Amino acid sequence: MRAPLPTLSPAEAGTSDNLAAVLAGRAERRGWTGRPAFRQGHQVWTHGEVHDLAARTATVLAEHGVRPGDRVLLALPDSLAWVTAFLATARLGAVAVPVNPELTPAEHEFMADDAEAALCVTGPGLERRFAHRRRLGADQLVALAGTASPAADAHPVGPRTPLYIQYTSGTTGRPKGVVHCHGDPGTYHELIGRRLLRITADDVTLSVSKLFFAYGFGNAFVFPLFSGSSAVLVDGRPTPAAVDGLVARHRVTLLYSVPSAYAALVADRAVGHMACFASVRAAVSAGEGMPAGLAEQVAELLGAPVLEQLGSTEAGHAFCANSFDHHHPGTVGRPVPGFEVELRDRSGRPVGAGEEGELWVRGPSLTPGYLNLPEETDRTLVGGWLATRDRARREPDGTYRHLGRTDDMETVGGSTVSPLEVEALLGTHPAVREIAVAAVTDARGAGRLRAFVVPVTPIPVGLEADLVCLARDNLAAVQVPRSVSFVPTLPRTATGKLRRHLVRQGAW
Repeated sequence: MRAPLPTLSPAEAGTSDNLAAVLAGRAERRGWTGRPAFRQGHQVWTHGEVHDLAARTATVLAEHGVRPGDRVLLALPDSLAWVTAFLATARLGAVAVPVNPELTPAEHEFMADDAEAALCVTGPGLERRFAHRRRLGADQLVALAGTASPAADAHPVGPRTPLYIQYTSGTTGRPKGVVHCHGDPGTYHELIGRRLLRITADDVTLSVSKLFFAYGFGNAFVFPLFSGSSAVLVDGRPTPAAVDGLVARHRVTLLYSVPSAYAALVADRAVGHMACFASVRAAVSAGEGMPAGLAEQVAELLGAPVLEQLGSTEAGHAFCANSFDHHHPGTVGRPVPGFEVELRDRSGRPVGAGEEGELWVRGPSLTPGYLNLPEETDRTLVGGWLATRDRARREPDGTYRHLGRTDDMETVGGSTVSPLEVEALLGTHPAVREIAVAAVTDARGAGRLRAFVVPVTPIPVGLEADLVCLARDNLAAVQVPRSVSFVPTLPRTATGKLRRHLVRQGAW
């Protein structure tokens, strides 16, 4: 028997809150049906074409047994097939489960089982992986949809009817399925896309972060469809050179990425604005904190502001953000309109002004809970507030400075150390491209602070000694790394977040 989804209130049967119908009707009323919606390679699809194909795709899914409430797993690269499969699932009143197509077989197996997927829609190369399940290939789905009759009216749902399940990125362990509802995407657009980023129908988006990720889902799916604008889709991970070309070719106005990808964008380039970025009016960064100095480098390269945000899968998108009106580099900005933020100590009591604390958030798009994890839901969602497990400090101007995750903290010699402070300092060295610091257990079982450095090449002579001296001159003794290891890459999730639990093992 399929596990029930957590909900905040009963679905309001008979209402017109089905996301697919809302978006199709919005495009029709506002005259967007002939405007570009998605661009990929040499192809461009209009808003009208997208919604027509999504309705036909819904017919195909229904013919393959998908019913209201069923879960449809989407293991697809960013593509028109991803967009139309998601909208078709929504139209049927079923629940989409977008997952990273590049996960391991074991991870896909876990998510398909956990969600009790009634159907899996998969991209190329995954045929054998899902062979024992009901499955449709993306090419097969698109071909069938091209000749299908339009679907019947969208299934009636309420704003709190579950729409999709998105798995957390798994930086510290097994990912959790986060439930979101039909009314949530409209909230993301209204509070962030329209109010803070001022997205209009003339904007062109490029999101390096993918659609299966909460950040990318808002950037490249929700905002374009709600605003009548367009998004450039890329099926793989674009190289810095590919980003240059895509921005110049499509006249991208809004660029979204994570700090590690922005660092790659500025690496090995001459300082100064590049002409290929002339169309960009703003860049947005989320997923992790932006290292000191990187935002300034990116802003100079793009000739546009870099607006940092903080969000979570549980909130659906950002809950703190910089904007054009309130841009404070080095912070994650102010609470997004409609959200409340509190800083609390470990006992749950509010902390004083200027003190560090754990971030708790309350707002209109919080998840009703995790799939199949009632105890975790109860621990994380308390009295309408979300325990984000982020650490922060409120600045006098009302912005928040992100200080890492509660599970980022390291224990060294009985003292608690924030690796972010060490990383921020050592990351200023010109020979350091990326850095992660963790307490690695030695042969005696003691935790010793070690810095893992992705250096520029060739590695300067004496770099290890330089970094240790830099730490000794500027940090407390307990914060000084005992050793430095040079590595070619750092372990990151597909969404660009550092896997600190692997760094702590000392090898990956």
